[in-house]
Amino acid sequence: MHRAGVTLDHPAVVATAAGWGCDRICHATTGRKVPVPAPGPEAPLAVRFRHLAALAATRVEIAVALARDELPERTAGDGSPVLAADEAAHAAAVAVLQELEVPVLSEERPDAPVDRTGPWVALDPLDGTGNFSAGLPPWAFSVALVSDGRPVAGLVADLSSGRRWEGAEGVGARRDGIPVAPREGTTVVVPSAGGGERVVVPVTARRVRITGCTALDLCLVADGSAAAWHDLDRGGTHVHDAAAGLAVLLAAGGTALTPDGEPVALAPDTTGRFRFVAAPSEAAARQLLRALG
Repeated sequence: MHRAGVTLDHPAVVATAAGWGCDRICHATTGRKVPVPAPGPEAPLAVRFRHLAALAATRVEIAVALARDELPERTAGDGSPVLAADEAAHAAAVAVLQELEVPVLSEERPDAPVDRTGPWVALDPLDGTGNFSAGLPPWAFSVALVSDGRPVAGLVADLSSGRRWEGAEGVGARRDGIPVAPREGTTVVVPSAGGGERVVVPVTARRVRITGCTALDLCLVADGSAAAWHDLDRGGTHVHDAAAGLAVLLAAGGTALTPDGEPVALAPDTTGRFRFVAAPSEAAARQLLRALG
């Protein structure tokens, strides 16, 4: 930074640096540096998670950029490509998140046994690998802290644009540091349709968007850019794809319901799938369930 009259350790400067995953602040003119303090071990788990999630997102952004030109290494069980960037992103994220000392369930690794009632982390190091491989935005880093089935905090970083969404229970949600909230509208985001299949949307929809990046889709509902999301006409969604976006959505005041009309509860299983709708409010979610039949 270089603005005169603002000290490097000013609380607003430190908070901004922490939110963007910086571990130090540097004066542009003098070169003087100060560290960004991390929450101590006595801090609540969600507070420590939010700090480390921001740091992990920055590390992953660098790792993915460096692995940009690597060729695909293998194909996942669902047919999606697994790139060197996936592995680089996973390694960069876990190196940071392991400080939490809670289980990390990642798309890139087999699940470890997890107590469903205890805390665990759902990680998708590179959501939208197909987009990344094609050079067609967006693709994202997403990570969530889950406790007793609830996504209590989460961060989604759009690595193609630099935008970040972050939210936590009792704190609210922000996009690039600005508070956000969901709102009613006529734009619907949905997952990609299978080959030859159609996308089902409610009759009230006027615009339909398919981004190929579930975590980002849910953030678009959280910040009011879109009014709804659903996967009821699909086979379902993996927990690592949805957990962080759900954390942001719920923190922003939105709602996610299962086809039975129950609140979504997340299970520590990256191989299973679940279906749900996301909307600005419970009333809107239930209306969407009725419209989709």
